[in-house]
Amino acid sequence: MMAEAHLRCLCLLTLYLTTGYGQEGRFSGPLKPMTFSIFEGQEPSQIIFQFKAQPPAVTFKLTGETDGIFQIQPDGLLYHTKALDRETRAAHKLQVSALDANGTPVEGPVPITIEVKDINDNRPTFLESKYEGSVRQNSRPGKPFMYVNATDLDDPATPNGQLTYQIIMQLPKVNEVMYFQINNKTGAISLTHEGSKELDPIKNPSYNLVVSVKDMGDQTGNSFSDSVPVVITVKENIWKAPEPVEIAENSTDPHPIKITQVRWNEPGAQYSLVQKEKLPRFPFSIDQEGAIYATQPLDREEKDSYVFYAVAKDEFGKPLAMPLEIFVKVKDINDNPPTCPSTVTVFEVQENERIGNDIGTLTAHDMDEANTVNSVLQYRIVDQIPQYPKEGLFLVQTYTGVFQLAKQSLKKQDSPQYNLTVEVSDNDFKTLCHVQINVIDINDEIPVFEKSDYGNLTLSEDTAIGSTILTIQATDADEPFTGSSKILYRITQGDNEGSLGVDTDPRTNAGYVIIKKPLDFETAAIHNIVFQAENPEPLVSGVQYNASSFATFTLFVTDVNEAPQFSQHVFQAKVSEDVAKGTKVGNVTAKDPEGLDISYSLRGDRRSWLKIDPVTGEIFSAAPLDREAESLYRVKVVATEVGGSSLSSMADFHLTLTDVNDNPPRLAKEYAGLSFCYPLRQPGSLIFEATDDDQQSFRGPQFTFSLGSESLQKDWEVSKINGTHARLSTKHTSFEERMYNILIRINDGGRPPLERTVSLIVTFCTCTEGSCLKPAGHHPGMPTVGMAVGILLTTFLVIGIILAFAFIQMKKNKGKDNVESAQTSEVKPLRT
Repeated sequence: MMAEAHLRCLCLLTLYLTTGYGQEGRFSGPLKPMTFSIFEGQEPSQIIFQFKAQPPAVTFKLTGETDGIFQIQPDGLLYHTKALDRETRAAHKLQVSALDANGTPVEGPVPITIEVKDINDNRPTFLESKYEGSVRQNSRPGKPFMYVNATDLDDPATPNGQLTYQIIMQLPKVNEVMYFQINNKTGAISLTHEGSKELDPIKNPSYNLVVSVKDMGDQTGNSFSDSVPVVITVKENIWKAPEPVEIAENSTDPHPIKITQVRWNEPGAQYSLVQKEKLPRFPFSIDQEGAIYATQPLDREEKDSYVFYAVAKDEFGKPLAMPLEIFVKVKDINDNPPTCPSTVTVFEVQENERIGNDIGTLTAHDMDEANTVNSVLQYRIVDQIPQYPKEGLFLVQTYTGVFQLAKQSLKKQDSPQYNLTVEVSDNDFKTLCHVQINVIDINDEIPVFEKSDYGNLTLSEDTAIGSTILTIQATDADEPFTGSSKILYRITQGDNEGSLGVDTDPRTNAGYVIIKKPLDFETAAIHNIVFQAENPEPLVSGVQYNASSFATFTLFVTDVNEAPQFSQHVFQAKVSEDVAKGTKVGNVTAKDPEGLDISYSLRGDRRSWLKIDPVTGEIFSAAPLDREAESLYRVKVVATEVGGSSLSSMADFHLTLTDVNDNPPRLAKEYAGLSFCYPLRQPGSLIFEATDDDQQSFRGPQFTFSLGSESLQKDWEVSKINGTHARLSTKHTSFEERMYNILIRINDGGRPPLERTVSLIVTFCTCTEGSCLKPAGHHPGMPTVGMAVGILLTTFLVIGIILAFAFIQMKKNKGKDNVESAQTSEVKPLRT
């Protein structure tokens, strides 16, 4: 035994020296509290640390949770003699002391902790060998209905003890669709969306699953696994919409009244009702047992049915399933009397109406439910006023309310009106309605003219429109002021042009013959008129209009000299603006009603562009036309009778001029003051715009721009921006301080193309604060420097002359004053 111990120490020492444990600091050091981590399952006789102590310490002692595994050599070499097992002890609490030769502690004991690090050396296992559970059909997808659990003795804080669940088999598997799913972390089993829809205990009452569990979390390889069978029973869904509910209206029973029940598949659901449509009042409630109540009496006439939803939620307020539709029908009771359609119902009956013919229908209303005994109505006549010529003249169908003539046809002279009282009843109520029957006259009389011939009348053809030329009269023996006696007059012959019309006086039936259109002697000098009088209502069978309803009248039209008449009020023509002088541009036509010759002339030809042939009315160009001056040229054409009264009339002639390309491009405005600061620091540019007086297409002008001289190309360039704008740019910066005249050639690209060379004056001048100070040149109306100096000297000369003249005058006045003073002195008497 001693030899074996010495051999072990020698091996450890050799290992210690060969592995570098003799190096101070990393694998050896003074005695102090320390913690070491060692993987479980390692080979025994592994060195942990070399402790060192100061004299008089000569050896070390190890105590604590050694479990017969840890030992320490007298020289402080700590090692383990067996493989560690984390599942047996995850940490070993040891104490190390340094002893002197007498075994007395010199240092320590100090705590030493050995942490056993986990390796994946344990297989996960399910807690049960078989799991069984149940689920209701149509349960909410994703909501767990059972769990499977497995354990792993490895460290759960490492992948070794982190478990992942998976369903690896489902039987039966309909259409290769999984009806179940599992939370890979928790083992919670729930339905998929397909399972929530398709599970049916009648088709498949149970399903068999195989669930696997593996460790190492999401890592692949080097993992252990286990599997377990799971049997799931499918139960019928009890979360179903109840049958439609019928509630009698106006119930007098105490409320609330339970009307139906819903129930979730499991206890603990929270129930509520949701309206399908927003109502002023919602007379229903639900308790937490799923019982649904009517909270107040219902009125079918207010609302005959209700549709709303019952909702089940979990403790977190999330819906457990789709809401259930609740249908409540309000059952009718006979609580409404019949109502009349109006205060008085009026029918009309013609005199010749036959016995048994329908007169009209009285339709009363009942607010109770239609097509039930509560709303079936019966009709009965209880009174007739007057009862002349006899009572019972009318009858009414009991259930339809249709009125008929019962005994004889009516005559208006007997009574123009009958008033009936009708009783309308249902099983419990009666209502009286009033019916008025008016007897109307039939059209059995024709209109008769007072005379058949209204003679003749002579009128000139210029008689004013609207003039009344004749009054005719017919009478009708039918009832006045009805369609049977109203008379309408119609001209049936002699007025093919529609020049005449007849208006009827609604009170007297007199007909007023009026002029509707101008009379025309040349068209018809004599009109043999035939009038017919008729009613708007059709005549009764057997009665026809005859000669008594017709009358004649002769109208003679005399001639009046009339002015010529143009065929139209406005004549229009269109020509190109570049037509040659003398080109025909249009023509006008007019006729004289009396057949006289016509002479044409123009008025308003302001530009003297046109001339007209006085005989034919053809219009010609008399001078060059210019669309840019006037694109629509308007003149008056005068047609005058030749001979006779020389009457004339006028019409308009509008000549539209179409454009030709006859105007070269030009600058859109005067570009003055174009300048660059001198010296030019960097190339610069200016933008200018061109225009054209010709008519432009919808695209607008499409000008091209170029320099007007080749000599300019070394200093300048022109680039097109768009159809109307271009940019003039400098090519360098070496310009003199002076003005440059830049010639620009602009082409319009028309047919034919026209171009113009324009000039842009660009000045290079000294700038101050970004503004160009141009030397003042001579401008019209502004003096030059020499002129300014001359004006200034002249002004000073004039001022000097004025001052000299004033000075001389002052001197003269002073001398005169002296003379006068001397004279005054000479004549002034001396004082005594």
